[in-house]
Parts: sequence; C-alpha cells; structure tokens
Amino acid sequence: MSETAVAVLILCVSFVLLLVFRFPIALALVGSTLATAAYLGVPWIVVGQRMIQGLNSYTLLAIPFFILAGQIMSEGGLALRLVRLAQLFVGRVRGGLALVNCVACMLFGNLSGSAAADASSVGSVMIPAMKRKGYDADYAVAVTTSAAIQGVVMPPSHNMILYSLAAGGAVAIPALFMGGIVPCLILLAALMITSYVIARKRGYAAGETIPRAEIPRVLLDGVLVMMTGVIILGGIFTGWFTATEAGAIACAYAFVLTFIVYRDVPLSRMWTILRKTLRTVSMVLFLIAASDAFAWILTYVKIPAMVTELFLSVSDNPYVVLFMINILLLLLGAPLDMAPLILIMTPILYPVMTSMGVDPVHFGVVMILNLGIGLITPPVGTVLFVGCAIGRVSVERATRASWPFFVVMVGVLFLITFVPELVLWLPGLLKAGS
Repeated sequence: MSETAVAVLILCVSFVLLLVFRFPIALALVGSTLATAAYLGVPWIVVGQRMIQGLNSYTLLAIPFFILAGQIMSEGGLALRLVRLAQLFVGRVRGGLALVNCVACMLFGNLSGSAAADASSVGSVMIPAMKRKGYDADYAVAVTTSAAIQGVVMPPSHNMILYSLAAGGAVAIPALFMGGIVPCLILLAALMITSYVIARKRGYAAGETIPRAEIPRVLLDGVLVMMTGVIILGGIFTGWFTATEAGAIACAYAFVLTFIVYRDVPLSRMWTILRKTLRTVSMVLFLIAASDAFAWILTYVKIPAMVTELFLSVSDNPYVVLFMINILLLLLGAPLDMAPLILIMTPILYPVMTSMGVDPVHFGVVMILNLGIGLITPPVGTVLFVGCAIGRVSVERATRASWPFFVVMVGVLFLITFVPELVLWLPGLLKAGS
C-alpha cells in the first residue's frame, strides 16, 4: 500500500471514528487532519497556520454581520409582521395558514439567510397558530420545516458565502445570490401547491382575511421589514457596497427597526442577542478554520484529483456526473450537517465540475439546495428538530408528514440540475448589465 493510500485511509477512518464517538464535527476535522499530518511528517504548526489562514478573509466578515442581523430580527418579533403580510395575499384560501407559512418563510429567509432562523422565528408564530385553527401538529411542523429550507437558497444565504470561500473565492457572491432567486421562487410554488393539495385532502378550513381597516398598517409594516432585504440585495447588485458592508448596514437597520421604531423588546435585550450571536459565530468560525485545514490535507494527499479521475472514468457527461453527485450529497446530508459538508465537499467536487465545464454558480446553487434538504432528514436534521421542539411532535411523526414535501423538493433539485438556465439567467443579466 502506497504512502498516499495509507494517508487517505488514516484521514477517512479517523474522521469517521471521531464522529462515531460523538466528537463535535469541528474537532473531528481537526483530529483527523492532525493524525494524517503526523503520519506524513507534516509539522502540526503547519496545520495551525492553515486554520488561521482559513479565517484571514475580508469576505468572511459578512457572516457575523448577517447572523447578528438575523438574530436581532428574530428577537424583535419581525416575523409576525411578515406573517401578516403573507396572510394579506394568500391567507383566504383553503389551507390558507399553510400557504401563509410558505410565503412568510420565503420572506424571512430574504432577511436572515438561515433555514434554522426561519424555522425558529416563523415557526414560533405559525405552528401554534395552525394548531389552534385545527391543523394537525405533524402537518404544521412539516410545512414549516420544509418551507424554511428556502432560506438556504434565498439571498443573503450564509451558505452561499461559505461555498464561495470553500471554492477559494473564485465564485462571486452576488452571482450566487442572483442564482438562488429563481430556484427559490420555483421551490415556493412547489411547496404551496403541495400544501394546498394536502390541506384539501385533510379538509382544513379556509384562512381568515385581514380586515380592510388593517390593510394599510399591514402593508406599511411589511414594507419596513422587507426593506432590510432590499438594502442588502440592492446595494450588492448595484455595486454600492460589498456583501460585508451590506451585512453591517443590515445590522444597523434591523437595530433601528427593532429597538427604535417598533420597540417590541427592551434595549437591555441587546446583551442577550450579542451573546447568542457570539456563541453562533464562534462555532461557525472554528468550523471554517478546521475545514480549511482539512481541505488542505485533502489536497495534499491529492484526493480531489483522485475523485475527478473516478467520476471521469464513469462518464464524461456532466449531467450524469451531476446526477451521481446529487445522490451522494443527499446521502451525506442525512448524517452530517450542512455547513461542514459545504466546506469539506466543495474543494473535492469543485475541480470535478470545473473540469467538465459546469458553471460554478450553477453547481453552487444545486449543492446548497441539495444539502439544505438534508436539514429536514433524520438523524441530523437540524431544522426538523427545531420544528419538532416548537410543535411538540415526535421526529418520527414529523418525518412521515414531511415525505410529500421531501419528494417535491428533490424534484425541484433535479429540475434546476438539468435546466441550468433557471439558475444562470439572473446572474447572466447581472453580468450583461455590468
């Protein structure tokens, strides 16, 4: 057995063993990297340097800002105003609360960029409301968790920033943001149709309409809240500011809206918000640092080149390879979380896709939606667990109720996989206008 083969074996086996023994995934990445480096005679200080270098990125500053902005909006009760806005347009049809849930999750995803924040904020409003109106709890949880996945492809998605970083900064973040809009709208339509069909089958009642006297207030509140997304995306797409600067401006706007305009929570709550943000950011940054070192050792032992040769030996058709990669990522997304998979798999799969002429923006959106679906599949379905905790439903019941939505989401995934124009149309317009 060659030295390279032994190194690959040590890397893979040590990583899996650490996960089996319930080590946090960031520590599993570091541990397997150190073990492989020791076998290869690479000084551990080099691994430390790679971890530090992984955090040495101006673009990376966008993630803490977007997390803080999302946390402020979650604590400030802005999700309720988005729910009311959605109810104004789709709340009156049969199963209207389910449709409101889908639209509200899309709107909030445009602010938070996080599926977990979507499920937590919108779910805390919609799941109890749906249960009070006679909706089954498992259905309410299934709708909420499935609709929350829109947050991973709707800009400003944190995961798109991670993908850009994992690709070595070779993929423009504005192009990724633009590429996620049409797939998100298709996903929204598919989830709404599925929700409506199931609601009719289960005999749920029509939703309530917003009283005419309240409509101006609902519209004003909705516009004020949605201005966060307009500021972020408008500024980035017009070139007025970078993604990092957009995150900082979003934080300032969310602060003014929450603590000065609406005053839903006292200013003293800001300390709690900062502590939660710091806890999340520290975990994310450590994971990024660990993943960068792991990706470096992957490249050192030439795993990306071996994977490229493996796929090319099967087929030189990019759509066949994309199909195989989709199946692989769907399987990996069940036991592993989304962020580490983006950081681990992008350095491996990105060279495969670029060598076959696949647009990196197209592949990025496909990969992110694919791994987002894993957030609602056990055993490590982070968003599914959030929804179950809010709805007080067992994971088994919620999983059974989620199957129709899962099938529809996989259908949307393969649609955007085999029709790349759905992803690349808006980025093409951005490029043509620049």
